[in-house]
Amino acid sequence: MDIVKLGFLYPLGGAEYEYYHFEERLDHRVRTYLTGVRIFGEGSDHDPEHLQRTGALDNLTRAAIGLKPLSPDAALWACTSGSFIDGRAHAEKQAAAIAATLGCPASSTSLAFVHAARHLGLQRLALLATYSEPAAQAFANFLSEFGFEIGPITWLDAPAGPDAAAFSIEKVMATLADMDLSSTDGVLIPDTAMPGFELVRRAEATFGLPVLAANQVSIWEGLRLAEASITLADHGRLFI
Repeated sequence: MDIVKLGFLYPLGGAEYEYYHFEERLDHRVRTYLTGVRIFGEGSDHDPEHLQRTGALDNLTRAAIGLKPLSPDAALWACTSGSFIDGRAHAEKQAAAIAATLGCPASSTSLAFVHAARHLGLQRLALLATYSEPAAQAFANFLSEFGFEIGPITWLDAPAGPDAAAFSIEKVMATLADMDLSSTDGVLIPDTAMPGFELVRRAEATFGLPVLAANQVSIWEGLRLAEASITLADHGRLFI
């Protein structure tokens, strides 16, 4: 496989290392380039009005310019909440604006969740969000726009990315155990600030369902757009 270069517009929060660990896992055949995006909000950047400002098109295109000299094969707005908060049409405009800026295919983490869930044939989804209730419900509404059925929803009330990054796997696993997953096809865990690869491994083994986490689907979506096929058995069913 030729070297694949993926660019990520990332609101720094605490899980950046997952992208570099993935790159190392593939002996750097995939290069992951992260550029920071300005975050609006002090201590509560998961509030809808702050997410809307963070996900504004001019804020994203300003950040995307920093990736242009690297000539990525594909690019992602790697923020779930900042891409679903204004619904499907705005998420698609975000991806189009980034693509126009960089001259390569582009998407976002929210759209990546949609494509990954469809790839796995999931229809009824359980949601475990790090956010407060308004943002969690906005994600549910976004997914409904694509025809998914929404099952149980739980939110962890993290006011900002660093708070989500601090959640332990044990806390998240205990929360999943309290949810009724019996009638769902899979579990979605948004927020690129929260590390997800180890959580995916443990949750899939424990609950017997496909589990999708934000950084996992973001990388998968970038590879999909770059037309690079990669199989990794220890990165969740999405990569099998």
